Amino acid sequence: MMNVEEKKENASNQNEENSNMKFEKKPETVEEKLQAKIEEQKEEIDEKDDRIKRLMAEFENFKKRSDKERLGMYNSVMGDVVMKLLPVLDNLEKAVAAESKDEQYKNGIEMVEKQFQDVLRANGVKEIESIGKPFDPSLHEAVSLVEDSNLGTKTIKEEYRKGYTIGDKVLRHSLVVVAN
Repeated sequence: MMNVEEKKENASNQNEENSNMKFEKKPETVEEKLQAKIEEQKEEIDEKDDRIKRLMAEFENFKKRSDKERLGMYNSVMGDVVMKLLPVLDNLEKAVAAESKDEQYKNGIEMVEKQFQDVLRANGVKEIESIGKPFDPSLHEAVSLVEDSNLGTKTIKEEYRKGYTIGDKVLRHSLVVVAN
């Protein structure tokens, strides 16, 4: 029979063997420890590099979006102002087309109209070309339809009122007469 001390010793030896089996690991050398540390730091650098690239891309997208919004806001505000001025330009054009015996007066009206148009052009406002062009409902508003064998299908014959755009936005559609 085993005495108490032998039983304790056997149990102790078994516990050591079991723990050695479970956690048996080769001792790491200094070189392996350094290599593991280097790998860990490379992974950190890669993660940070990726994060920086994503932040830079987000910032570039933000700048582009802000520029686009700013341009849209500018065109919107400028469009609102120009819309209020277009009837004045229409009246100047009518004054230029009207008969006048006073040539200096007529020349003065023509100069004011030209200056007005130059200011609009300098601020990105463009006149919509209509006569002889195909009808485009996004740019033109048809007020009548006529038969004309000299013109093609859906070709604009006359323009009653000029249309204008600023950027991609139509400020005012051209009022036109469409042939065929």
